[in-house]
Amino acid sequence: MSKFDEKLEAIVSSIKEMKVDYDTDLLTKIAKGLGPSIYNADAAYVSTSDKSEVDRLKQNFLIKKLGLSESDNLDEAIEKVTEIMGKSNPRKHRAVFYYLLVKHFGKEEIYQ
Repeated sequence: MSKFDEKLEAIVSSIKEMKVDYDTDLLTKIAKGLGPSIYNADAAYVSTSDKSEVDRLKQNFLIKKLGLSESDNLDEAIEKVTEIMGKSNPRKHRAVFYYLLVKHFGKEEIYQ
């Protein structure tokens, strides 16, 4: 099994624990799009308690990658995804977090 497959298995396990329906192909594309960051213990997870990280997530992913703007209620979407993944969960896989945001905003076509 490749390193990527091992990481993807952990990511899929994480989303299954939340009992959320998911599209394996889309989740895989998002994980691949994150590149080497999924192998870095710090970068592989989202810390929603770190305001600077949430600001980077909004700028680099939601605005630049997904083409959204502040008027799209970005903070509300981040809060909703945080609740789905568990506010007290310190290990929010970035790939799952991004997946849930992509689904929330209906931006799946970006990963086609």
